[in-house]
Amino acid sequence: MIAAADATLPDRVDGDGRTRVSLAELIALGARAGRAKLASVQSRSERSGQQSSRLYGRGMDYAESRAYQPGDDVRRMDWRLTARSGKLHTKLYQEEREGRLLILLDTHASLRFGTRTRFKSVQAARAAAIAAWLAVRAGERVGLMAFGGHDRLLRPQGGAHSALAVCGALAEWDALPPAERAEPLSAALLRARRLQHGASRVLLLSDGFSADVEARQHLLDLKTRAGVGVLVLADALERAPPPAGRYPLEHDGERRDVLLLGERQRREFQQALGVGPARLETLARATGLRCRVLDTRDDPLPAAGELLGATRTRR
Repeated sequence: MIAAADATLPDRVDGDGRTRVSLAELIALGARAGRAKLASVQSRSERSGQQSSRLYGRGMDYAESRAYQPGDDVRRMDWRLTARSGKLHTKLYQEEREGRLLILLDTHASLRFGTRTRFKSVQAARAAAIAAWLAVRAGERVGLMAFGGHDRLLRPQGGAHSALAVCGALAEWDALPPAERAEPLSAALLRARRLQHGASRVLLLSDGFSADVEARQHLLDLKTRAGVGVLVLADALERAPPPAGRYPLEHDGERRDVLLLGERQRREFQQALGVGPARLETLARATGLRCRVLDTRDDPLPAAGELLGATRTRR
């Protein structure tokens, strides 16, 4: 069983992939991404009339016409439809932009926990790396923002070197000494909105313990500007009551045995541990966001790929 730990990793030693992020593993995950194609994202441009736009490349193509709304650009009037219907109509255009993915990585101390295979923090890094490789292989730029225990930012870049930069940042940030600093999810989302810089996709990776009431509105605001996916990191003990038995847990160098026998005791123990993931999953689904729960034992590729709408293509 793996338990929470706080020891730092020497810079010259790569992580073991269980309690510390392994840079070699993150880079190797790129081979699994293959050539990817990401589904286009429906967003809402901040232009006159607030026309919907699809963000995925370059250029302007006619999409459809709709009834005129105050603030619409008169240069985009659909005069033929206006003449036929007797009511003012505006042409909408499909705008193509270079896709951008912004990954929001939770680095709170609660993620340095795991009882199966690896820590949640390590699993989060693996999922972030896979997402970066998928986006890069689809021709998108990738940025990374850490919140919670550490406040770090890697601005969006393009090309294979950007995925390598994300992998390097994930390993570097994971090796930093644990911080007691806490940041509500709402504050992190507000920062992300300011740093978004035209990102067409946002992927949030968190175990939910930082989720607060105010985060709901910030998620809704972010949703109007980008396609938002939520990947909830959870350990087996946070998802289902454990079998009866004695469980050794370690925190801050202190080891204790927890005896769990009765069904009610085991259920309450699981609910207490799993309050964060359950809260974030409920919040994501209540706001209509795409959401997946990722166990520390699972392969992150299917979950990350689904949230990004990725399909791999043959060479």
